[in-house]
Amino acid sequence: MARVEMVMPKMGESIMEGTVLKWLKQVGDPIEQDESVLEVATDKVDTEVPALHAGVLQEILVQEGQVVAVGAPIAVIETDAAAAASTAPAATPATPQATPAPALNGAEVPYLPEPHDPQSNVRLGVAQPGRFYSPLVLSIAREEGISMADLERLPGTGKEGRVTKKDILDFVAGGKQSEATPQTNSQTSDNQFITEKTPSAPAQPSQVPQVQVASVAAPAQAVAAASKPAPSVSGNDELIEMDRMRKMIAQRMVDSKRISPHVTSFVEADVTEIVNWRNKHKDAYKKREGENLTFTPILIQAIARAIQDFPNINVSVEGDYIIKKRDINIGLAVALPSGNLIVPVIHKADQLNLNGLSKKVNDLANRARINKLTPGDLEGGTYTVSNVGSFGNVMGTPIIMQPQVAIMALGAIKKKPAVIETPQGDLIGIRHFMFLSHSYDHRVVDGSLGGMFVRRVADYLEQFDPNTVI
Repeated sequence: MARVEMVMPKMGESIMEGTVLKWLKQVGDPIEQDESVLEVATDKVDTEVPALHAGVLQEILVQEGQVVAVGAPIAVIETDAAAAASTAPAATPATPQATPAPALNGAEVPYLPEPHDPQSNVRLGVAQPGRFYSPLVLSIAREEGISMADLERLPGTGKEGRVTKKDILDFVAGGKQSEATPQTNSQTSDNQFITEKTPSAPAQPSQVPQVQVASVAAPAQAVAAASKPAPSVSGNDELIEMDRMRKMIAQRMVDSKRISPHVTSFVEADVTEIVNWRNKHKDAYKKREGENLTFTPILIQAIARAIQDFPNINVSVEGDYIIKKRDINIGLAVALPSGNLIVPVIHKADQLNLNGLSKKVNDLANRARINKLTPGDLEGGTYTVSNVGSFGNVMGTPIIMQPQVAIMALGAIKKKPAVIETPQGDLIGIRHFMFLSHSYDHRVVDGSLGGMFVRRVADYLEQFDPNTVI
């Protein structure tokens, strides 16, 4: 008989915590090894967590809706099913259960450090979700036990408000100092947390129940936002609250426009040879592989080749440094049935042939639409592609995925009359054209590089070999 703790798994290199969405198993249910036990949400993906051991679910330590740090215990599995069925379970040290997060009227309460938190006397500002953190800062945060919620509230002195090594070390030092000399006076300075005690008098039925939380003196604009009345709508309007993913998308798009000065260059490419080649091979490919042959893998292959020619597009920015990436990992924006957007990544796209790219594109798109992507599918992107042509759009001006510096929108393919040059002279013919829209970060990508890159992509498309075998 053995009791094994199930812990929150590592969901990605930059993810420090996850939210339990739903338990798929209940106490007393048998569990097979690798069988999904619960659903977890992170700031990148929703995914199912499998059991590493077979047995019986003995105890659930974390309730739905709670945020849990990576590595923290979330459940106990009894690996001896026969013993688990016994009415007298073995005496083992009780595992402390996580305290449910307080809620007001069913609404989620933002995380704030508890009064005993050693960080609680360190000045924290307004949360900045979606902010980029360097690997060094994230490593220090893990070692010191700093939650992602605290990290988002930590004011940064680096460029664009980013947290530097000095910022987080000062934060850690301040926390340890406050732990050594705890405050005994309920009155603290403006840059400290104040603990609000629950009043002894019972709350009136019409009042919101009070809970013990820690509050921080907020800037004037935060106070103004908190006092802003609820939106007023008429009977002809519908008030819809954003879901978790839409909130993250909104925050990241705003951050990207704030961080990167966007410039967009456009090129129109003649893709007639590609259209004719696909029409010739799509039925045989469908019969052989059981999946569709689309234009997307051909376009991604051209982009990967152009990145090899212009490696300074395949970079990210960290403060005053430009980080050039060796791997060419191309993200593919996928629209979900919910209307939200997710960007799975084709890792080392330059090392895949056309058939490999086709299978990878179809696999990622299909799993994205049924919510089966893993955290690894969403990590490490160095360049992003958005196929706006799938919605009938001829061009677009996409927003860069941070910390990347460029993104390309692929427009719809349209038939147009065009001048065709022949040895006998110029002729008018019907050709297939598409627009390529290349948005790039003008901090590090000038118009010459951004323009030459998208032109090179168009050149590869126009030079497509009609004898290509797939």
